[in-house]
Parts: sequence; C-alpha cells; structure tokens
Amino acid sequence: MLHVALHLVVPALVAAVLYRRRWLRVTAILVATIVVDLDHLLAEPIYDPERCSIGFHPLHTLPAIAVYGALFLLPPLLRGRLPSARLRAAGDITSLVGLGLLIHMALDWADCLV
Repeated sequence: MLHVALHLVVPALVAAVLYRRRWLRVTAILVATIVVDLDHLLAEPIYDPERCSIGFHPLHTLPAIAVYGALFLLPPLLRGRLPSARLRAAGDITSLVGLGLLIHMALDWADCLV
C-alpha cells in the first residue's frame, strides 16, 4: 500500500517543488502516468508481491524507459525550433508525461531493492 501511495505523493511533491505556479495541473499529468501499470494485466499472476516490475512487464523494460527519457528530454531541447505556441504547449505536456513515467519507473525500481 505504501508503494501505491508513493505513486501519488512523489509526483505531487515534484510538482510542488519544480512547478509551483501550476502544481495542480502538473500533479494531474504526472499521476496520470500510472496507467503504464496496465501492462501488469498481461502477467500471470497479475500481482505478485515478490516480482520486480522493472524488466518484467513490457512497459517497464529498459527500451521503454529510454523512450520515457526521450519524451522528457526532447521537447525542452527542441523548444526553440517549435514554430507555434501550440506545439510548445504540446511539448511541455509530452515532457511532463516523460517525467511522470520516469518517476514511476524510479519508484518501481526502488521497490525492487527491498
């Protein structure tokens, strides 16, 4: 149960510290990335407290985590090249989704260490 609570509390803390003026919206985006856990439905059994998610579930593999890193890093790197405010806003959301997924993977990895 603590693990699930951390998936709500840690994104809220990150949003409050790094995105103070729009923390509520950012928290909603970061927490929404918990949908990545739908890949647990592909496992047999669906829940195993002894199983490490990282490297086991398809959306919790290193290639997937690399994509999440790209989602987080590419929009800020390309920001100056995006021609419209709408594209920059979409890039901001994409970056936040990547951040949320990286936070999720870090929490799942930390859970594997215990």
